Amino acid sequence: MDQPERIDLAAWPRREHFEHYRSRVPCSYAITVDLDVTDLRAASRGTGAKTYAAQVWALATVVNRHEEFRMTLVDGAPATWPLLHPAYTVFNPDRETFACVSTPYDADFGAFSARMSEDLAEHRHATELFPQADLPANHFDVSSLPWTSFSSFALNIKDGWDHLAPIFTLGKYEERGEETHLPLAVQIHHAAADGFHTARLVDDLRTLLADPSWLV
Repeated sequence: MDQPERIDLAAWPRREHFEHYRSRVPCSYAITVDLDVTDLRAASRGTGAKTYAAQVWALATVVNRHEEFRMTLVDGAPATWPLLHPAYTVFNPDRETFACVSTPYDADFGAFSARMSEDLAEHRHATELFPQADLPANHFDVSSLPWTSFSSFALNIKDGWDHLAPIFTLGKYEERGEETHLPLAVQIHHAAADGFHTARLVDDLRTLLADPSWLV
């Protein structure tokens, strides 16, 4: 497995910000954004691709573009993983419970989608929370809440100040005339990223969703 690389604190522009939000004022923040997924859904229907796989792949793609969203701690010091893999929820309708499953990220959507489809099929009726045993250390979390839309969503993580990876929550599609929209909640540790970085991540995601040629 890849190993995280320590950040050179002497040359890091965010060293003071990291120390402030890690030690003096430890906090996270959440933002819920509205995504236009009209083109993504249309392209998914045309190619037969699963929209859930497309959403998870798009999130993993933009996360892996930016080192501030690949942060972890090594002996209490900030470091970055070279690659993060998505861990996502799979709902078991018979038990009304969910499992947390991870699929290795692949920059090729077709390869990733095929592997995620296999993982979904294998664990759709899982009775354990983590049917794959241990998740990879270099993962980030995606939750799906397809039964309701929302305009705000936040997680309250007790003593979660060592969790630097982002957490995403996807909501229910909402039809607005000829457009389809999707709420996305983003939970960020302030030591890892500021509002500027999160806004850039969201903008990158919107650009990716607006041109889903990668589905083919």
